[in-house]
Amino acid sequence: MNELIEALKHGIVMISFKKIDTGDIRRMPSTLKPELIPNMTNAVNVDSSSDTIMVWSLDKNAWRDIRSDTITEWRVENE
Repeated sequence: MNELIEALKHGIVMISFKKIDTGDIRRMPSTLKPELIPNMTNAVNVDSSSDTIMVWSLDKNAWRDIRSDTITEWRVENE
């Protein structure tokens, strides 16, 4: 989880996770990089030991909360 959080802080990460309500796999371009988040000036503090991770969804332009145990894979995207 620490590697994912660091990747999110430095750029765009494509996160695949299983949706709790439908079981479908969702692929979401995400970030925690302040320069990529509208009206964001401070760094986000994310706890790697938490059951969930809060990320900025680039395709929805909104904050999304992902349960860490539903993440199936993630990869760094080119910006």
